[in-house]
Amino acid sequence: MVKMKIVVRVPNWIGDCILALPTIESIKRSFPEAQMWIAAQAWVKDLFASNSLADGVIPLPQLKKWKILRASARNLSKEGFDTGVLLTNSFASAFLFYLANIPQRWGYTTDGRSLLLTRSAPLKNEGSPRHQVYYYLGLLSGLGLQAFSPGIRLPLPPEEHKAGRERLLSLGLDLNLPLIILSPGASYGPAKRWPACRFADLATMIQKKRGAEILIIGSADETEVAESIGSSMEKKPVILTGQTSLSQLLGLISQAALFISNDSGPMHLANALRVPVVGIFGPTDPEVTGPFEQPSRFVKKEVPCWPCAYRKCPYDHRCMMNISAEDVFRAGEELWR
Repeated sequence: MVKMKIVVRVPNWIGDCILALPTIESIKRSFPEAQMWIAAQAWVKDLFASNSLADGVIPLPQLKKWKILRASARNLSKEGFDTGVLLTNSFASAFLFYLANIPQRWGYTTDGRSLLLTRSAPLKNEGSPRHQVYYYLGLLSGLGLQAFSPGIRLPLPPEEHKAGRERLLSLGLDLNLPLIILSPGASYGPAKRWPACRFADLATMIQKKRGAEILIIGSADETEVAESIGSSMEKKPVILTGQTSLSQLLGLISQAALFISNDSGPMHLANALRVPVVGIFGPTDPEVTGPFEQPSRFVKKEVPCWPCAYRKCPYDHRCMMNISAEDVFRAGEELWR
């Protein structure tokens, strides 16, 4: 008997993929006999490469040109999927499944794509803010499927955990001391970034009061901000921006005693690994995109212009400037106890 074959188009960004894990697990549990594949952008596919949820992973290019869209559809068509579930909201993602001749195409009725879907769920206005985890689970409820526990946990293969430890030792870090990892970037834009000078003040405070080792991670584009933080510190941190793959980053994060971050994908990675997390929030709502699991805290200040959708603050960035190094240190202290 041929098994049903499902492909799940996961979100484009690391943090959203983490928040969609309960939904992906629910699909797997709803169809236990089916093969379940993941279709993902290349930079997030490693989240699922060693994950027991997926029978296979299909990396997708950015579908900005018709030629690329057609080629991707042909590749998907060869796999003979019976059902495609869209955790993305775009017209292009639904059109890809349509061109790939996937008979069943399920998703939210967003971006004018209703006619491309064979089974759809309308978006509901819940009134009060709900965490993004429930946005993805709400799709299943809208499709008439069962949404199971919203808990998030990202299993880490032992070899990746060991490789992270060995990498840190090779960098000369003393792992008898607590390791604090800072993630000062945010791909959305500078509005979500706490100033580098505040990160530097915080790191210095942690070194003096806790005797901790400091590691700064991020993308290559965030090297300048990482170096700015390090230049203000007497005892220099280790900087690995742009020097890790996703799987290597997971191994490093797993070694941390505390992870301090802006509202970003790495924050959710650490939270899924159950590393203690402090999230620093400015223009976004921690009730919607904050760390979902414990142990975690978030730091946010009330300002009259909040919330906003600006990538770059056109005013004085008061939502972030009002957060002091002491505020974040105190939040970390609650998790150290």
